[in-house]
Amino acid sequence: MDITPLVKSAIDARGRAYAPYSRFQVGAALETEDGRVFAGCNVENAAYPEGTCAEAGAIAAMVMAGGRQIRRIVVCGGGDTACTPCGGCRQKIREFAVPQTPVTMVSANGSVLLVRTLAELLPDSFGPENLA
Repeated sequence: MDITPLVKSAIDARGRAYAPYSRFQVGAALETEDGRVFAGCNVENAAYPEGTCAEAGAIAAMVMAGGRQIRRIVVCGGGDTACTPCGGCRQKIREFAVPQTPVTMVSANGSVLLVRTLAELLPDSFGPENLA
């Protein structure tokens, strides 16, 4: 199987996840319009709701580096069931992506499990243009 650099970044990020409570490691990697790649992993907290998702970490890294537009994103979970972004992360992705942005979910070994557009994951979404 040929693993793309973006998928490899998501797999590598998953390996760095801090998930001592759930043991459910997730990695995410996104590519910006100019080709830069940013990754993030989930970080759990003993106060359970205070953890952060992998997608949020990747987006924060992108923003810190001056990025503002997601071209595509990959989410890597464990097992053979697609780890889709949670509702909050779907909205976070929406802030920096267009409805046609591809979201790819892969297994821990990089096998593609599911591909959806952001619009399929978050139909009729609310975005920055709704505030204009």
